Amino acid sequence: MTKRIVILSALIFVLAMSAAAQQRGRPVPTGPTPRLPDGKPDLSGVWTGGGPVADIRQGLAKGETIPLLPAAEKIMKSRQSKDDPEANCLPTGIPRIAPYPWRIVQTPTHIFFLFEGNIHSYRQIFMNVNKHPDDLDPTWYGHSIGHFEGDTLVVDTIGFNDKFWFDFVGHPHTEKLHTIERYTRKDLGTLVNEVTIDDPGAYSKPFKVTFTARFMPGEELMEYICQENEQDSKHIQGPAQNPNENNPLTGRTVR
Repeated sequence: MTKRIVILSALIFVLAMSAAAQQRGRPVPTGPTPRLPDGKPDLSGVWTGGGPVADIRQGLAKGETIPLLPAAEKIMKSRQSKDDPEANCLPTGIPRIAPYPWRIVQTPTHIFFLFEGNIHSYRQIFMNVNKHPDDLDPTWYGHSIGHFEGDTLVVDTIGFNDKFWFDFVGHPHTEKLHTIERYTRKDLGTLVNEVTIDDPGAYSKPFKVTFTARFMPGEELMEYICQENEQDSKHIQGPAQNPNENNPLTGRTVR
């Protein structure tokens, strides 16, 4: 009975966040990709989506699987929902994203990702920098350097800690994690994020996942502090799992 209650509670949470995002946003706009005076795509604005929430496997190409090493699989199977860092108001890491809007702020020297969810955190991407520092302290978002390849923003990140999970299911990683994100604004309302995950400490080979973010014109980020009056995580019971799997309300997996 407890497990059913936890699954239903998690499902209601995810559906509620999705519905809230849809209610806040206007219809996804159509039109060509906006550009800056230098001709580069203008990625700025408020977006929703663009990374895994429930299960990173949802971003795999058809027929692909996650190449988990046995030790990493053992860790994943041992994880409990109550221990999910995201559920405890900690940063999501990369490429996971909370089911809340986020903003891109684009400048010639930096690109910033501002997150509404959890602790109102941010990422900074150093543009047109040739390499990462030699001695990095492990952090939740790592150290990111970026450049444009044509119309695609390429973000190379290392220097992660091993604390965050990739998803509700609990896919793990180590401090050897190296991600390469490729952001392409296909049109006015669509931002595609293709992520290569390379972590020889947890996976037998690199793999790719792809997620799509939707533009939310006219929206602003709200102040949301997860720790403020947080009373739910201590009641979560059961193994880590995708709350959308075999969704009884929709009959399908929600992305």
